[in-house]
Amino acid sequence: MTDQSWYVDHPERMVVTTKKVACDGGGGALGHPKVWYDMSEEDFVECKYCDRVFVLKGGSHDKVG
Repeated sequence: MTDQSWYVDHPERMVVTTKKVACDGGGGALGHPKVWYDMSEEDFVECKYCDRVFVLKGGSHDKVG
């Protein structure tokens, strides 16, 4: 999905430079256990706990400007 509605459905988007990422929900009382994700063949991955989306810099989901 490449239209702008994709960004509305995913409020927190983190641009990363590696395909392997870790998420802890931001830590503290509002966080969650640290989990690791590997994008594999994709250029983005969504955290199953907090819905944070990690997008590969320069990938199809990397919003420019």
